[in-house]
Amino acid sequence: MSERAGRRRARRLAVGTAVVLALAGMNGPWMYRFGTEKYHEYAIDRPQYKAENGHWQIVQFPEKYRQDTIHAVLLHTGKVLLVAGSGNNQDNFDAKKFDSRIWDPVKGTIKKVPTPNDLFCTGHTQLADGNILIAGGTKRYEKLKGDVTKAGGLMIVHNENPDRPVTLPAGTRFTGKENDRTFVSKDPVLVPRAKKVFDPATGRFLHNDPGLGRIYVEAQKSGSAYQTGTQDNYAIQGLTGVDARNTYGIAQKLALDKKDFQGIRNAYEFDPVAEKYIKVDPMNEARWYPTLTTLSDGKVLSVSGLDDIGQLVPGKNEIFDPATGKWTYTSTIRQFPTYPALFLMQNGKIFYSGSNAGYGPDNVGRDPGVWDVATNRFTKLPGLSDADRMETSGTVLLPPAQDERYMVIGGGGVGESALASNRTRIIGLKDAHPAFRDGPALEKGTRYPQSSVLPDDTVLVSGGSRDYRGRGDSDILQARIYHPDTDTFDRVADPLVGRNYHSGSLLLPDGRVMFFGSDPLYGDKADTKPGTFEQRIEIYTPPYLYRDARPSLSGGPRTIARGTTGTFTSRHAAAIRKVRLIRPSASTHVTDVDQRSVALDFTTSGDRITVTVPKSRNLVPSGWYMLFVDDDQGTPSKAQWVKVP
Repeated sequence: MSERAGRRRARRLAVGTAVVLALAGMNGPWMYRFGTEKYHEYAIDRPQYKAENGHWQIVQFPEKYRQDTIHAVLLHTGKVLLVAGSGNNQDNFDAKKFDSRIWDPVKGTIKKVPTPNDLFCTGHTQLADGNILIAGGTKRYEKLKGDVTKAGGLMIVHNENPDRPVTLPAGTRFTGKENDRTFVSKDPVLVPRAKKVFDPATGRFLHNDPGLGRIYVEAQKSGSAYQTGTQDNYAIQGLTGVDARNTYGIAQKLALDKKDFQGIRNAYEFDPVAEKYIKVDPMNEARWYPTLTTLSDGKVLSVSGLDDIGQLVPGKNEIFDPATGKWTYTSTIRQFPTYPALFLMQNGKIFYSGSNAGYGPDNVGRDPGVWDVATNRFTKLPGLSDADRMETSGTVLLPPAQDERYMVIGGGGVGESALASNRTRIIGLKDAHPAFRDGPALEKGTRYPQSSVLPDDTVLVSGGSRDYRGRGDSDILQARIYHPDTDTFDRVADPLVGRNYHSGSLLLPDGRVMFFGSDPLYGDKADTKPGTFEQRIEIYTPPYLYRDARPSLSGGPRTIARGTTGTFTSRHAAAIRKVRLIRPSASTHVTDVDQRSVALDFTTSGDRITVTVPKSRNLVPSGWYMLFVDDDQGTPSKAQWVKVP
């Protein structure tokens, strides 16, 4: 614990002890009636306590507006897009009941938004024009082994004809040549034509490489008798002539094993002004649990995810161009686990912290490093502690972004492991030889920690659970503020609501922080009662908003180009010590690669503050930002929205 934290803790204890003694001096029965819970509410609501520790407040929507929020994005209108899709509820999925809400945290208004597909476990990021790119989602819910009634799995369709592709409709039947069992496809599949292979030395034709298509198939009837134990070749019913001779299927074991979630290719832009989804071209690959990372040219990199047959996308990454609305594959292959934490660096490369949300081999794409997407060169970074506990860890770009220092927080073992890390790890990518070192530790091993950059250059770290999806009633009701300048944590007020899987947080324009979601497997310590999805929103008001006053900020341009200036008005201009440009969050599954806080140079004159936006496109990607000013007490203004073209 830091010396500052120790002093603050001592003050909290001293004040609490004084109140307890005063109450104890009254009659005993009154003290008993007051009760521990009531006293706690009284204690945390005192002005002095709030000024030291901040304050939490629960927001409960009217029942008809409640949903199981999985994703949250701050819009440049100041409102928040809350996305549930089917909300991890298969009944909703089967009924095609897909939900989104628009919430105004200032006015308190809520609006239902028609949601075009199951955007449960999608990817999202801010675009330069203020729209939100949303890509991927759910095509099929997982089936646990005991719930699978029809044997099924992956069928690889081969086309040895170099002259034309073959299209097979949904419902195509595949019959094994050895096992004589018939399986039916669930979706259509396009199998490309074969490629002719020549000997480059002689120019002579060698052979054809067959075109390959992948499709999920199921047995026609239920029961274990329809399982297959080994690989077999499958004849495809309904084909004739050349197609019948050149097209066939090959499948490994088709069984009653657990079936993973399947992804969709669909992509949309959400328009914050019209408050509606706009369909754009689909991705080339279906993705469930993908990460979308904005590149320096404004294009968006889409990485990882489970595909349309429930397998990890085999390193086939792609880029969306907002100008054309088209997706194109990157020229090379690189595979990551799902929801990898990928951040744009100031040199245009991508930093991968090792944080991810699960799904994927434990020996593929787990090492942290720097990825040059253009050349596919990947440089590993050393020193990461608890490297086997990086699933469900959080990663945050520490403020200010110019320092290019990252914190990796907590995490757990691969899959449903009970292992959890209490470590934080810090790395400076501008160091001569970047390497991770341990930062201040958390009190408990923590999966699913939420982290939000604050306008005073600190980071709020809160919530999470010790075990996988909060098993064993393991939610952690603790919050800390990290100070990058001293590399220390200060313990602050405890949250009122537990947050584990499917939870997140984001900074609001008034300097408060919003928390959403939580999807525990169980609701008790014995793991016997099913968990309940947390639908309440919780707002944390940091200590800096309980000071006497906050600096004003008004006027100024709505657009400031990189390398140019903009002038704003403040009655407290002479007291301003920092100006920060903070990119709004797009948060889900402990993954928020959008948020960054950029320090701006500034000058003051009278009641005017003139700020300069850095020239680097890699440091300041195009888009909307919140502009905050901080006074000499570290108190931030309310944000002004500024667009960087």
